[in-house]
Amino acid sequence: MSIGADNLSAERPTFVTHLECSATGERYEADRIANLSRAGKPLLVRYDLAAIGKALSKDELSRRQHDIWRYREFLPVRKASDIVSLGEVLTPLIRLKQSALGAGELLVKDESRLPTGSFKARGVALAVSMMKAFGIKETAMPTNGNAGAALAAYCARARIKATIFCPDDTPEINVREIEAQGATVYRVNGLIDDCGKLVAQGREARGWFECSTLKEPYRIEGKKTMGLELAEQLDWEVPDAIFYPTGGGTGLIGMWKAFAELEAAGFIGAKRPRMVAVQASGCAPMVKAFLQGQTHATRWQNASTVAMGIRVPQAIGDFLILQAVRDSGGFAIAVDDEAIIEAREEVAHKDGLLMCPEGAATYAAYRKALAEGKISPSDRVVLFNCASGLKYELPPMTRRLDLTKAIDFRAL
Repeated sequence: MSIGADNLSAERPTFVTHLECSATGERYEADRIANLSRAGKPLLVRYDLAAIGKALSKDELSRRQHDIWRYREFLPVRKASDIVSLGEVLTPLIRLKQSALGAGELLVKDESRLPTGSFKARGVALAVSMMKAFGIKETAMPTNGNAGAALAAYCARARIKATIFCPDDTPEINVREIEAQGATVYRVNGLIDDCGKLVAQGREARGWFECSTLKEPYRIEGKKTMGLELAEQLDWEVPDAIFYPTGGGTGLIGMWKAFAELEAAGFIGAKRPRMVAVQASGCAPMVKAFLQGQTHATRWQNASTVAMGIRVPQAIGDFLILQAVRDSGGFAIAVDDEAIIEAREEVAHKDGLLMCPEGAATYAAYRKALAEGKISPSDRVVLFNCASGLKYELPPMTRRLDLTKAIDFRAL
């Protein structure tokens, strides 16, 4: 048996103790099908972290295959046979050299290397694995594109029926990708939260399992692996700041949870990165709430941005996003579409990395934060590129050569 197969097939001790309401702290039984708490808030998976620290060492971890399942002790899947995997590799940290604006280290965590080309694979892999463990046969979710593509792929792998609702203007490649991987997808004349209402209504009528962002406990556990992985890649240090494209915010919340769990298990110290929630100026409910000192955000009206993945007018985990940002000494920042497109072109032309619009938003936000003195030029900063730039519309290319005419190569 190869080392790679071992992560997916070896039985390992598990440490889940219970589920917990993120708002009230009320405890719920583990190993049960769950959506929201009785208070209507996200449920979080809790572990015996001291026991993890005794059972797993950094040295043991270093010998495991480089995929997200190396962190099995920090994950909720009890049985190896329930793991649903499409090859979730650890994603690289790419240093920006030509584009870097400061004297510090500017790194991009390139999540485009994951299955279905986005970081949504992390959360969905865990959610679908838990659906398999619970014997769930049908699920549904709203999507701006990449989450639906991931759900379609993993549900196909697990033989679970998936129904997906997306806004009318979802990128065509995402819609076709979802359909091609066997899910049933519908376009909706509304935004992602409107699609989410359809999922909730269908849950009552059809009985499907709702896999909407933070409305079940396990996608956050998959997204948490970004924080586990990042700390390990930086030799169990954390960066000075993380710029994260924030729509529903599962990844930001998940990483903040990961750092707390790593400290409790003895893997890192008390230092935390400043968490920076990056939004588009055309849909910035977290930025508005942060600046106004609010605990919750109000729904953003007439949301519009080229960065579709962060076009989320209202997030159920708003209070968790804002708490992580504030507790870390971070901030929320918005950039306009022009700056996002300019940032994508700069990084592509100077460093050869084609970022998705949401990822480019983090670079635009980094530039803005430097200019405003919110970040030091000497800081080590990690930007998250959450999907492949190839999944989005790119500028047209119109140059061509006519072979029936002489070509002036000096003019090319």
